[in-house]
Amino acid sequence: MPRFHITWGTGPGLVEVFARRVTDAESRGLVQRLFRHRVTGLDRTGGVVTGVHGRVLEPADHPRGAPSPNGEVDDFCARAGAVVLATGGVGGSPTMVEELFTQSFGRYPDGMLCGNPAYVDGAMIAIAREAGAKIANANRLWFYPDGVANIDPIWPGHGIHVTAGPSALWLDAAGRRLPAPLFPNFDTVGAVRYVMDSGYSHSWLVMNADIFRREFAMSGQELNPAITGRHPWAVLRGLLRPRIGGANRQFLERGADFVSATTVGALAKAMSVPEATLQREIAARDSQARNHYSKDPQFAAIANARRYWPDRFKVARPGRILDPGAGPLIAVKLHITTRKTLGGVQTDLQGRVLTESGDALAGLYAAGEVSGFGGGGIHGHRSLEGTFVGGCLFTGRTVGRSIVRSGMC
Repeated sequence: MPRFHITWGTGPGLVEVFARRVTDAESRGLVQRLFRHRVTGLDRTGGVVTGVHGRVLEPADHPRGAPSPNGEVDDFCARAGAVVLATGGVGGSPTMVEELFTQSFGRYPDGMLCGNPAYVDGAMIAIAREAGAKIANANRLWFYPDGVANIDPIWPGHGIHVTAGPSALWLDAAGRRLPAPLFPNFDTVGAVRYVMDSGYSHSWLVMNADIFRREFAMSGQELNPAITGRHPWAVLRGLLRPRIGGANRQFLERGADFVSATTVGALAKAMSVPEATLQREIAARDSQARNHYSKDPQFAAIANARRYWPDRFKVARPGRILDPGAGPLIAVKLHITTRKTLGGVQTDLQGRVLTESGDALAGLYAAGEVSGFGGGGIHGHRSLEGTFVGGCLFTGRTVGRSIVRSGMC
């Protein structure tokens, strides 16, 4: 799998395959979907989880991901031969994020952005614990070091993940270059830890317009309309003739975290970093740009990326940031941004939820991020971008097969 990859159709394209099966089963009376139902507890009979109960919320018509009304109108309960938790992590809960992030990284950053909608609140992890489930590696958080504030936020503090290529210069808040291998989109957890250890809560990406045009991108279906809409010619045109347009242009013009200048001095002033420090770091980086024998690890990474031929269209040719013909200079302020939870409900190889004693909690299963993408933390302390969906699909399939084999459905 190449280091940078994206699903054709983005999120909707991925979900579509499974949604068709669900809606088909629903049309045949095999599936019932209950929207606006909030589970508040698990029901047990004779030590076996046999269902759920909770509250029915008032009807609402709100945009995808936006906070919804919390008014409660009724109680409900549901019974089943097996209960599967597939409710995600904790990234949308400010209280849990602050507690777990502080445990893991020593302090909580100023200006943290939120990459998760409010319903990713970790509530079912707490409910599973109350029912006897073991929660493993709860404070293993895989948050982005490189988020920017959404110019059209859907929820409060909405952060967007920057998926920049390897050529930009990554600096801490004082203007000092991050050490190897902390290049854009290389070691996510390592970069978060470095930023927090620096005493600051943000960092900067510095580049010129040529690098921005070729390499700068952001995640999200709305920000990648050609791929989301499956328009191959538009995608090809963007690779062969990249330009600063669309969402990138809007963020560059309206984004609070984007600054542009024609000189290092003006850029340093906009970034609130010492001009001498910024000049020194850019000059040190640029001195290696045309050295084919350079031992600079970042230029080695650029060369390696360009060896994979599809990435040659997405990674800029090695060049100087201060090349007069490649300007103006652009700096992007990066914030710590919530995203994945690497720990969660501990499960066995069949996806059954385990208790503190290691026994299966009969009738209860978990899949995806709520189970740490499998077993309560299959990734360990770190993970690579793009490896999470696979864990969700695999654990979901495993749980489904396990339930069928057990005769619970």
